[in-house]
Amino acid sequence: MGLTFVVVARIPPGGVERFQRYEDAVLPLLTEHGARLERRLRSAAGDMEVHVLSFAAAESLAAYLHDPRRAAHRDLLESSGAELELIEVEDIPTA
Repeated sequence: MGLTFVVVARIPPGGVERFQRYEDAVLPLLTEHGARLERRLRSAAGDMEVHVLSFAAAESLAAYLHDPRRAAHRDLLESSGAELELIEVEDIPTA
């Protein structure tokens, strides 16, 4: 069935460009790990992003999080000052 996560990123004004470069570098790696970026939303000011991600399994998530290519861009993330929150969510059936 897979796993679905929401990532909420809060970015200080001086870090927006670095954070966006980080995301542009690491988000393409998702597909290699059996995952998909379902939705990427950004506030008008660019100081907040929300991503909806789906992973085939917990192993897919672990592989993505520990991918050395993702780790190679960690400096961009840290220098952006972004605060990330990863939240596991589930679909709610509608009537």
